[in-house]
Amino acid sequence: MSQIRPCTYVWLILILLTVFAFVVGKLEMGGITIVTVVLFSTLIKGQMVVDYFMGLRRVRWKWKIIMYSWLLLVMGLIGFAYSLGVK
Repeated sequence: MSQIRPCTYVWLILILLTVFAFVVGKLEMGGITIVTVVLFSTLIKGQMVVDYFMGLRRVRWKWKIIMYSWLLLVMGLIGFAYSLGVK
């Protein structure tokens, strides 16, 4: 029997986090806490994609910082835009 590769586990985690975000959206859950949790799960998904599927897990920190900064910027802007709409 062949051994399961780490990318398979990462893929399963990505699927679970995506299903979680879908269920939260389908149930029309709102509020700053829910949005923060969903954005955090999206950030985790982005980091996993960068590390495992883009192959940046073993590169110099300079490249990781660029990608992680981009993820944080996008998540931060989405969170900020959401907070502007909350009254």
